[in-house]
Amino acid sequence: MISYFFEDTDFIFKGKTKNSQWLRLVAESEIRRVGDINIIFCSDNYVLDINQKYLQHDYFTDIITFDYCEGDKLSGDLFISVDSVRENSIEYGTEFADELNRVIVHGVLHLIGYDDHTDDDIAMMRKKENYYLSLREVL
Repeated sequence: MISYFFEDTDFIFKGKTKNSQWLRLVAESEIRRVGDINIIFCSDNYVLDINQKYLQHDYFTDIITFDYCEGDKLSGDLFISVDSVRENSIEYGTEFADELNRVIVHGVLHLIGYDDHTDDDIAMMRKKENYYLSLREVL
């Protein structure tokens, strides 16, 4: 099940049903199934606190993914900073909703097993993000 939560933000996420259908499609395309995925929309400060407490990183980021996957079942927590996503959409000249969807699928791709530590990893992650974003548009 895909669940949506809000912490330290007044952000309202519309389109949960479509988003959940899309993420199920992403999982199925990668020969995975959806377990328990929690998408938590929050503030920069909330994500920073998690980054410091659990990862010992002292910086802001747009998403933190905690992976609880077992076998082919995708489970995890995706903490998404709405503040950072908004800033990124301005910086990259994209629509906020498009940037938000990119960050969401980025987190799910991490659960699937994709990484973004090397240039090759980053290129593959971008390719997958773009592909799955194009599928979202046809739902």
